Amino acid sequence: MGNDTSLIARRCERAVVTAYRDLRQLGTDDMGAFQACTTLYRIHHPEASEAEARRLVAEWIDHHVVRADAGPTPGCACN
Repeated sequence: MGNDTSLIARRCERAVVTAYRDLRQLGTDDMGAFQACTTLYRIHHPEASEAEARRLVAEWIDHHVVRADAGPTPGCACN
């Protein structure tokens, strides 16, 4: 999959991965980009706890950005 986030099924997941990549490309440090993406996830899912948002964002970044894995990811049940 590489940088192509169009194949990610969940809108919140696609938004998080796209935002993380864009922020990093613009020079935001890893932690700043991660925190911004955690906030973004909670905008999509206000019912999620901070801990849940951090866990999912970390899993998605690891999956899509660090490992560049194209398989499905664990996460929320939305589409």
